[in-house]
Amino acid sequence: MRNLLFWLLVAATGAVYATMAVWSLPRISDAAGGLMPFDLRPFGYTEAEAREFLRRLSDEGRSFYLTVQHRLDLAFPALLAATLVWTALRLPPPGWRAVRWVLIGAAVGGMVADYLENAAVAAMLSAAPDAVAVEQIAIASRWTVLKSLGATLAMSLGVVLPVRAVLVRLTTQKSMDTPS
Repeated sequence: MRNLLFWLLVAATGAVYATMAVWSLPRISDAAGGLMPFDLRPFGYTEAEAREFLRRLSDEGRSFYLTVQHRLDLAFPALLAATLVWTALRLPPPGWRAVRWVLIGAAVGGMVADYLENAAVAAMLSAAPDAVAVEQIAIASRWTVLKSLGATLAMSLGVVLPVRAVLVRLTTQKSMDTPS
């Protein structure tokens, strides 16, 4: 039953991610004349880049970003963090305690940064492009970078651990099948 719940969590996380990747974020990009939404700028953005995006984003695109995209991005960080924390609690071998805590810290930290990024971006989207303070843009950009760092670290470990678990299982099975 626990495995089924884990795979349902993975499926839900993947479904929300896929929805954003193939539908909502491209739609926002189209509404901004091809410019990338704030969420897709892992290295952050300058004041000029943020203002250009805000100026080019249509009213419909702004509304879509604030409603549909932010609703999806309300679910995704928690789903991703839950998936990665579950992975961290189940897959690392006993001697990998530090890896487990790094993964959990990165997953939770990335989730928190994602929610703070969403709030900062919502504030920018709710103001006129020229009314957004320089500090507001810098803070939003920092949250974007921190979200990206946390998610990248957590997902990297979240991929390494299952691959390692499969390799250990295959090696163990092979040694059991080999006659002594």
